[in-house]
Amino acid sequence: MKKLGIGFLILLLIGMAVAYFGYNAIWQDNINDEQLSKQITIPNGSNFDDVVNILTSNRSLENVSTFKQVAKLMNYNDKAVRSGKYDINKSWSNRALLSTLRAGLQAGVKVTFNNHRNIQETLGDIANYLEPDSVQLVSYVMNPATLVKYGYTKENILTLFIPNTYELYWNYTPEKLLDRMKMEHDRFWSQKQREAKAKKQGLTKEEVYTLASIVEKESQAAHERPIIAGLYLNRLNIKMPLQADPTVVFAVGDFGIRRVLNKHLEFDSPYNTYMYNSLPPGPIYLPSIESIDAVLNPTKHKYIYMCAKPGYQSEHAFARTSAEHSKNANRYRSWLNSEGIRR
Repeated sequence: MKKLGIGFLILLLIGMAVAYFGYNAIWQDNINDEQLSKQITIPNGSNFDDVVNILTSNRSLENVSTFKQVAKLMNYNDKAVRSGKYDINKSWSNRALLSTLRAGLQAGVKVTFNNHRNIQETLGDIANYLEPDSVQLVSYVMNPATLVKYGYTKENILTLFIPNTYELYWNYTPEKLLDRMKMEHDRFWSQKQREAKAKKQGLTKEEVYTLASIVEKESQAAHERPIIAGLYLNRLNIKMPLQADPTVVFAVGDFGIRRVLNKHLEFDSPYNTYMYNSLPPGPIYLPSIESIDAVLNPTKHKYIYMCAKPGYQSEHAFARTSAEHSKNANRYRSWLNSEGIRR
């Protein structure tokens, strides 16, 4: 009986030790307080060994062996690995870390884009925050099948992208990115009666965006933009060419032009609004939300002419008649000549 009692006691002690170590392996903090980073990145296509290597090279784990043991208990294997960027809390146990990784509870990535000339620049900026590189994003977005799927052309696909700050996820695929941009685009136009205001002016959302891009490039003075928007809408209403210098610069492709000359006006392009009496086929810039709203809420006036004022303030002199406009234009040309600005 004594031997049985001693044996039972030994088994009990062993069981208690196993339970103790098992409990610690699962629940005790296992994140290195001196870890190199509070975030890890798991690329697409990674397996369990890759995750272990990432955590090891990042010095995230106090004990790699217990992490592997708990991962096995929690069925975190090759099939369960999910790519993404993950924040790590220094008070986490193996169970807390594995629960986060297994559920794919990624850290959001704040992505801001603005001030770009075209879709390529915009996607290049966004690619800085995501796993797909700019080549992958541009290749997918500009693919004819993609354009048809989302209902855009290569000239106006930029209008899908409303400049703002978004919380995305690092492992977004190109398709997931476009789906998200489509959702944000639709939400934007449903707010503040924007879509209704566009229809009231007889413009599509893409046309509003395109006109806003011209307004954006015409003036850096925010208070002028509703006035400029009203001027261009006046021209559209009377079937008058927009004659917007920024569209000519975009058509020529020389963005260093400071003085639009006759040779530039003769450049044949659908973006040359001196040559073609309509809006260009797409935006010439990524406009700010303020410029989009300026087109939707223009200042009511009878101006149909404008000319930059002498000086470097980026403001304009507006006119109702060609005679008044000629005076403003002559004044500005004289200033350009006096400053030695020839191009």
